Amino acid sequence: MPRPPCCRRIAQSPAATLFKPAGVPMRLLDEVVLGVDELEALRLADLEGLYQEEAAARMGISRSTFSRVVEQAHQVVAGALVHGLALRIEGGPVRLVREDDARGEGECATRPPCHPDGGMGRRGRGCGRRNRARHGSPGQDVTTKGEAQ
Repeated sequence: MPRPPCCRRIAQSPAATLFKPAGVPMRLLDEVVLGVDELEALRLADLEGLYQEEAAARMGISRSTFSRVVEQAHQVVAGALVHGLALRIEGGPVRLVREDDARGEGECATRPPCHPDGGMGRRGRGCGRRNRARHGSPGQDVTTKGEAQ
């Protein structure tokens, strides 16, 4: 079983989540999905014109991972445009952060936080010092995504 993907930082949520050819009812269209992380990669590389190294640093991923993400995004968008498909933007291992927040604090939208008591998590591994600092130390109340703060 492959390991879960690392959380990727995004600076903004999509302004719209569905694009389709004009004049064609949605029920007649096939659709493809572009991940929110893929949209962020397109924004950084194509709209802002950043080099892959800097764009990868902003997303909190390696340059090679960024390269794969942006290549996949280009294929999805090109396929939708060429074949007249609806393009839905959703999902992906992301967390929304301010662009000036270099550390990227916050919860990943798709990965559950470590066990609140700092004990054993998935696969029998403990939280570790790095994750405990982000998710709370033993005895500390940890708020997860979707709960009131």
